[in-house]
Amino acid sequence: MVAVIKTGNSVHNIFNYNENKVKEGIAECIGEGNYPLEAAKLTGSMKLNRLLKQNELNENVKRNSVHISLNFDPSESALSNEKMLEIAFQYMQKIGFGNQPYLIYRHYDAGHPHLHLVSIKVREDGSRIDMQNIGRNQSEAARKEIEKMFGLVQAQEKKSTRYELIKPVVLSKIKYGRTESKSAVQSVLDHVLPAYKYKSLSELNAVLGLYNVKADRGEENSRIFKTNGLVYRTLDENGKPVGVPLKSSGFYSKPTLKFLQMKFLQNAKTAYQKKRIANAVDLILLGRSVSLSDLELKLRKEGINMVFRKSAQGQLYGITYVDHTSKCVFNGSDLGKPYSAKLIEQRCRLSFENEKEKRIPVLSETSKSNKHISLETNKENFFKDLQQDLKSLDFKSAVLKMIKVITKVENDVFYVPNQLKKASKKKKVRRRSNNL
Repeated sequence: MVAVIKTGNSVHNIFNYNENKVKEGIAECIGEGNYPLEAAKLTGSMKLNRLLKQNELNENVKRNSVHISLNFDPSESALSNEKMLEIAFQYMQKIGFGNQPYLIYRHYDAGHPHLHLVSIKVREDGSRIDMQNIGRNQSEAARKEIEKMFGLVQAQEKKSTRYELIKPVVLSKIKYGRTESKSAVQSVLDHVLPAYKYKSLSELNAVLGLYNVKADRGEENSRIFKTNGLVYRTLDENGKPVGVPLKSSGFYSKPTLKFLQMKFLQNAKTAYQKKRIANAVDLILLGRSVSLSDLELKLRKEGINMVFRKSAQGQLYGITYVDHTSKCVFNGSDLGKPYSAKLIEQRCRLSFENEKEKRIPVLSETSKSNKHISLETNKENFFKDLQQDLKSLDFKSAVLKMIKVITKVENDVFYVPNQLKKASKKKKVRRRSNNL
């Protein structure tokens, strides 16, 4: 487990960051500490006001917000929300925030499981919590204890991947105008280029687009295309380029077209984990009616993004799958025809409930009424005839007649499934063989 602690001067910012993730469907508020109600019963204003009111007890504390992320190894993706809550409660207690109000969010926007904890530095009596060296001292001690307590992968054993674990949490979509564009794009490239397995520029852009970045060669007749140049662009929320294009040669890592083409060749020789994505799609669509947006959301919670390619008219013509766990990128057709854009749309339209209804014949009200009358009439006639027969017989003959009739009525009236009939025949054969 790796813990990252940050402080700030705005509770609004860190609260809105996490709540916006919830609205996007890539996070959920799974718990709280020292609130009057459970997280599920709290409104947004109730969550925020609890933090703001306590901060007002000491207005001299300028950096009064606390934002902590707890990051787990990718192999621990099966950790339940209940287990995550226990870990969060223990961690907050051990670093001295056990009595503070705090919110617990589980995020699904990276290739490893992680939590975000939102809290404040002002205590209930108005005093300030000293956080100097808290990461090196209290947090580090808490991490080691919790790893042993819950049997987690120890961060010290994963030093080579420690920076990689922390980075995706900090990394988020670039918002043009709010951050320095070049450094933000460089952070995205440093994370994506060495880690993901892409075989073409379009597959790479499927990953970069998740962070509002695009690698662009320009139009075929443009000078930059003819000279094998490459620029990186920042995108807005609609996927449209904004700002000044940044030359690939201007970045210290030199992510030029020549560099990328070498990566394409290397990645083409890599063994890919296609089954994870295919199985995840099949499991979600199995026996239920799921819309395309539902499928996208459910896959996102499994660490898989669906990137849609649409025409200018808004018609879907392609899907790329980005698996943040295996770091593999596939076009739908690479996985097989059932996962292509056209067939995924058809599979999502297919309603399981409608299919069941088609298989069950529906009688009209008139048919139902006529059938009911016919059955009642037949029943009355049957018992009248039986009564007359019994009057003309002695007691023993009447009993035998009744047994025969009752047995016959059961076989005629009640429906016996074919499966049961076959089973009974097999049993009879076995009995005969046993008798022999």
